[in-house]
Amino acid sequence: MLSLGKKIRLKRIINSRSGKLFIVTVDHPITRGMFPGLINMEDTLEKLVQGGPDALLMHKGIAERFFYPYAGEVSLILKTSSFSPFHPTYDTWVAQADEAVRLGADAISMGVILGGNRQDEMLRNLGALSRDAALSGLVLMAHMYPKGELIKDEERYSVQSLTYCVRAGEELGVDVIKTWYPGDTESFRKVVEVAPGKVVAAGGPKTETDERLLQMTRAVMDSGALGVAYGRNIWDHQDPPRIIKALKVIIHENKGVKEALEVLRG
Repeated sequence: MLSLGKKIRLKRIINSRSGKLFIVTVDHPITRGMFPGLINMEDTLEKLVQGGPDALLMHKGIAERFFYPYAGEVSLILKTSSFSPFHPTYDTWVAQADEAVRLGADAISMGVILGGNRQDEMLRNLGALSRDAALSGLVLMAHMYPKGELIKDEERYSVQSLTYCVRAGEELGVDVIKTWYPGDTESFRKVVEVAPGKVVAAGGPKTETDERLLQMTRAVMDSGALGVAYGRNIWDHQDPPRIIKALKVIIHENKGVKEALEVLRG
């Protein structure tokens, strides 16, 4: 049973009308280097909040400097780990649960890369963070990806690999599990079924068109997923508030791509 603290924070994160979750992630500079959309974080966060996502996910330094004006408007998820271009298959611990509490976060998140030589260490870290989150009453999110060196490239998006990742998160007490979308609704439905009500889809690389992003989101929601956690496709968009609002038509209003495109095009 979830503690009262977790219940309260989970209620703040998940949309009260739809029961779904739309997260925008801005934790990319350590993992992938700088992007133009993440240089001026004060301006970026202002635009993102204008769109009205349910939560923003970021590292502690950015939260400390820029999040306060949006307290009460959007939930804060604190990232507690990161990989980098120099160690792409290992997420190292960079923040603790007590820091999330101090910063006013509703949730903490950790990256866990499975199928690699250091999987045991990352699972141990997730287990420890799960304990700390429970003691602190924090919602726990994990980014579970089958991208270790022991997994063949052609197997990374397979149902078998993704269900293994999602179920590992479920086994260790994760409340929100982020993983890759395999490309079709039926495959992702099988992934979602191993942790019902917990799985959100990662956005992945920048999509070729807005319509493709909306189509993918509709397919994700049709699979029974809890929601999405997007980054580059949001803050790298020419109009972040409008693409967020268009996506909310699908995620929270359960409408189609046509209706979302109408919102996007004004």
